[in-house]
Amino acid sequence: MKKRVVVTGIGAITPLGNDAFTTWENIKNGVSGIAPITKFDMEKFNVKVGGEVKEFNPEDYMDGKEAKRMGRYTQFAVAASKMAITDAGVKVGDNISAERIGVWIGSGIGGLDEFETQHKRFLDKGPRRVNPFIIPMLIPDMAAGRVSIELGAKGINNCSVTACASGANSIGDAFRVIQNGEVDMMVAGGTEAAITEMTIAGFSNMTALSTNPDPNSASRPFDKNRDGFVIAEGAGILILEELQHAVARGAKIYGELVGYGATGDAYHITTPAPNGEGGQRAMKLAISDAGITPEQVDYINAHGTSTYYNDLYETKAIKEVFGNAAYQLKVSSTKSMTGHLLGAAWAIEAIFSLFIINEGIIPPTINLETKDEELDLDYVPNVAIKQDVNVVLSNSLGFGGHNASLIFKKYE
Repeated sequence: MKKRVVVTGIGAITPLGNDAFTTWENIKNGVSGIAPITKFDMEKFNVKVGGEVKEFNPEDYMDGKEAKRMGRYTQFAVAASKMAITDAGVKVGDNISAERIGVWIGSGIGGLDEFETQHKRFLDKGPRRVNPFIIPMLIPDMAAGRVSIELGAKGINNCSVTACASGANSIGDAFRVIQNGEVDMMVAGGTEAAITEMTIAGFSNMTALSTNPDPNSASRPFDKNRDGFVIAEGAGILILEELQHAVARGAKIYGELVGYGATGDAYHITTPAPNGEGGQRAMKLAISDAGITPEQVDYINAHGTSTYYNDLYETKAIKEVFGNAAYQLKVSSTKSMTGHLLGAAWAIEAIFSLFIINEGIIPPTINLETKDEELDLDYVPNVAIKQDVNVVLSNSLGFGGHNASLIFKKYE
């Protein structure tokens, strides 16, 4: 029999706050973390805004010398993981054996920012001036590796790299590890620090990013005038724990992770399959895995990127899976406030899902002003609503045709 898995700790670094609780306060109040990009001169780009993490000092969370040997995405992961493990009341070697706690943290891009910096140095000053830590600063798995070192976690150590589904797949795969009894606890989530010149250039040239210079309206999922996503950065980490282990140590429980579905489109490198066919199957698998009916889902945290095809096909997928019940659902995109954190997106959205269950507050899709006739679900426009929520389904869809859906349930 599969073991039950609950969430006992959370940690986050986001454009809306350098902890999960500040971030959530802003989310439920409809506050946007989007602002003009400040990391480099944006004059040559037609994109002007993003979701940058603000006032982050890695030395608040780790040794300064070691921080300088980490990529920014790894620094985010270490900081969020330490917050999550503290929130869970866990001390490795004390109330959890080192061999019984693992780490699974995904990143879609890894340390591209450091690669760009070191490549410029290579061209300007030659190979001997390249940072000797460049490789561990850029490879995507190093966030998980560094977190395990910082925490002393000796269980399975892994990283999912599935573009914008990286955080979702990492948490879903970590969920399976605990279900199968391999460990008692997992530090799981996603991290990203990809607001770089090359990233902006690449996404811009494929016309994926919003060119709206107004930070107050650039990220507008499900709006008829949406023109692309707004890139963002940060990290989200959950402490997943086997239920009986959590109960035995008296842990607080945010909610239970009950369903996971993952599929591939086998269709196109960037465009989702027509009508969200792969997303449909991921949602159906998650619902089946959770042992519930579609009618029991109260709220969907949508992938909702603010791109034309994602919002259209995700809407069609929801209607296909839920039928008439789709029109009773609340569906919103918190990316309207955070921007799109790529490989970290679903990880912070998982945290929001848990707060929604605990507080009975459904966050809005802000900037939703002009109705699109093809998008006719209840996207909770502009203002949060109060409603009891027992079951949340959250979607994550990535370039390459990666689809993942997970379901949280109120713990009973």
